[in-house]
Amino acid sequence: MLGGVQLGLLAACIVLFVPMGMAGWHLSRNKMLFFSGVLFITLAVGVHLTPYFPSVSDFVASVQSVVVFDNREDSCINLINEVVWNVKPRRSIVQSDENSSISNDSVIYDKVWDWSKTGKVRACEFQRLDRSDTSDLLNGSWVVVAGDSQARLIVQSLLNLILDSKKMESVKADLFKRHSDYQIVVKQIDLKLDFIWAPYAVNLTNLVMGFKQKRSYPDVLVMGEGLWHMLHITNASNYGADLQSLRSSVVSLLPFSSELGTDGPVTGSVSIRSPHLFWLGMPMLINGMLNTEEKREKMTDEMWHAYDRELRNSRLLRTYGGPFVMLNIQSMSWNCGPRCTVDGMHYDKAVYEAAVHILLNALLIESHQKLGSK
Repeated sequence: MLGGVQLGLLAACIVLFVPMGMAGWHLSRNKMLFFSGVLFITLAVGVHLTPYFPSVSDFVASVQSVVVFDNREDSCINLINEVVWNVKPRRSIVQSDENSSISNDSVIYDKVWDWSKTGKVRACEFQRLDRSDTSDLLNGSWVVVAGDSQARLIVQSLLNLILDSKKMESVKADLFKRHSDYQIVVKQIDLKLDFIWAPYAVNLTNLVMGFKQKRSYPDVLVMGEGLWHMLHITNASNYGADLQSLRSSVVSLLPFSSELGTDGPVTGSVSIRSPHLFWLGMPMLINGMLNTEEKREKMTDEMWHAYDRELRNSRLLRTYGGPFVMLNIQSMSWNCGPRCTVDGMHYDKAVYEAAVHILLNALLIESHQKLGSK
């Protein structure tokens, strides 16, 4: 923090050491004393007038905020997507005919992921959570996941971690009904999980406004979209405008917002807890593997990058001053590679498993392991 005392000490050091340095350049004694006096008066006046100049005050405040928020928790959130992959080939023999001695060799791949072992990432002590730890973390919580098919795959991975295999098989049919919502209550841990089919940003905005009108807010809110917009609307600037509207709605949902200049809770609310907000990024698209001509024509690399720029420019993500922590499916799908997808768009379950563990570790950091406490 740069307060008056620190600025005074800085001024004193300048007044003391700068003239001494200049004396080393063989200036006359009178010139050195004159320069020292002018420097002292200028610094003294500047220190006292700083509060009256907004730009200077803002600069000092910005330095203070950098110091305040540069802590271990924020740095670990920034590193939480640092996942590395090891995709190993494994040969299996598949017989084309039961009565034939001729067999066809095919190669399948094991996809192994973990957090990077670099010093900063290692210090964060990220960990895979087992069923028991995940249940403890999400105990008594309401989780909402909204978006397109990528979001549905996130729900599947989360349920795979919570439910046993028998129960998981029983919910798959309902979970994967096309273009439909899904809801489940896990009574053992009092967990309510909603999937909302919301393929466009306007659907997400309406969902947020519904929370606000009902004054009922989930503990965890995961959102993501872009693929449907790219395929059916194919207009990056329109996508960006929709994301900015979504950002405004989400910010208005939060109890406090320094950006909008509000100093209290949302009107009419009492003791609102901010939801933990996550944005599910779009995967990398492998154009040659996309399964329709329309997708290959519209969902090009250039269009994907245009949509990605609009996401960054919307300031929806915390990295760019927004409210959402990024689940970087782009990075994970890129690093896992083409061996991790069959259609160039939807990836192997290991990618979404990694995203779920990233989400859970972010919750551990942000909630101090008290997410489910009421």
